Amino acid sequence: MAKYDVAVIGSGPGGYVAAIRCAQLGLKTAIIEKYDVMGGTCLNVGCIPSKALLDSSHHYEDAIKHFEEHGIEIPGDIKLNFKKMIERKASVVDQTTKGIAFLMDKNKVDVFTGMGAFKDATHIEITNGKKKDTIEAKNTIIATGSKPSTLPFIKLDKDRVITSTEALSLKEVPKHLLVIGGGVIGLELGQVYRRLGAEVTVIEYLDRIIPTMDAAQSKELMKAMKKQGVKFNLSHKVSAVSKKGKEITVTATDKKDKEVTFKGDYCLVSVGRKPYTDGLKAENAGVKITERGMIDVNDHLQTNIKNIYAIGDVVRGAMLAHKASEEGTMVAEIIAGQKPHINYNLIPGVVYTWPEVASVGKTEEQLKEGNVEYKSGQFPMRALGRSRASGDLDGFVKILSDKETDEVLGVHMVGARVADLIAEAVVAMEYRASAEDIARMSHAHPTYAEAVKEAALAATENRPIHI
Repeated sequence: MAKYDVAVIGSGPGGYVAAIRCAQLGLKTAIIEKYDVMGGTCLNVGCIPSKALLDSSHHYEDAIKHFEEHGIEIPGDIKLNFKKMIERKASVVDQTTKGIAFLMDKNKVDVFTGMGAFKDATHIEITNGKKKDTIEAKNTIIATGSKPSTLPFIKLDKDRVITSTEALSLKEVPKHLLVIGGGVIGLELGQVYRRLGAEVTVIEYLDRIIPTMDAAQSKELMKAMKKQGVKFNLSHKVSAVSKKGKEITVTATDKKDKEVTFKGDYCLVSVGRKPYTDGLKAENAGVKITERGMIDVNDHLQTNIKNIYAIGDVVRGAMLAHKASEEGTMVAEIIAGQKPHINYNLIPGVVYTWPEVASVGKTEEQLKEGNVEYKSGQFPMRALGRSRASGDLDGFVKILSDKETDEVLGVHMVGARVADLIAEAVVAMEYRASAEDIARMSHAHPTYAEAVKEAALAATENRPIHI
């Protein structure tokens, strides 16, 4: 029987990063993945393939809508080869997952393919078809991720009533895509298919989209996506989804308690994700799992069994790939005897629509709820020379700082490339910068980043230069 210092169950961005860090720290490490490819949801049916389609569809939309204004004339009709677009997405996924396999080999992490299940707290049985292996591990890290949620009355046929997984590999562009849920996944995939010619209708239970982010971001993104042709129905409670041939009917109740119906040829159910612990047999190790499938952990991400840890989507907190990776690193270092720390308030959230949306720290709503006195400075992207040069005029940067100390408490952005720009805010807040600190930093001109400086000036003394 093979013996290891650490066994990691799951090879997503939490699991594979944990395995690499364990190996770097001199721990003999194994990783167990039930599928034939590494990378988990993020690399195979999540972050990476969705961004590939977002980029491809963005190029297509630019070609048919914006090239001419830039003086680029293409003779004849621009045609969409959707099959090729999907093939490119698959190629990106393939390259990325092979990269993870290479990293396992490079770091001398033993890879086991099969379903990992606890026999007890130190032994894991790995089942791959008829083949069974058992390994012994002093420590185990559970990194089994999550899967799409649904509503109890919805039957997912994975043909016309689909989750994000199927939406990434459709054989055709929908004529009318109904999207249940106005969160990150629904908006990103909804925008992909809107760009490719589909009619897209979003049906959201709450009174705004991306409800966990700052309300100003919700409003700005919806305004931008409406201009792109996406239809929104907020405060609508879905009660039924039915299929007749190729037609899908979604029945909902609006805020006036009036029943309304929506018809389309595809329905994307994007109402969140739930922890995936099926088949883990955690009870054999004594690990407690809640009714919702979540694993309780302490501040060190340690379960109730001291040598077993859990990270990523199976534990509390936002279901984000980079959060899982940070937790994987932290647990590896804890096992190795170090004392790492994660500031969960400084893990950014991003929506990869266009314009992009990015946030870190507290929203205005949270500060008000906590009775925190704060200052707010906001600057519109359209006032930037760089935005006018690229034609990306939607969005803003908003900085919230403490009224007394001027320490930055939250930064919220909508606009071009803000998914990358948010890192400036994370760095500033990690070092507990004031709005004035950011305002006094030199920002290259012309860049989108100048909006951060201007928002900081607005928060500091209400003196932005360019508005």
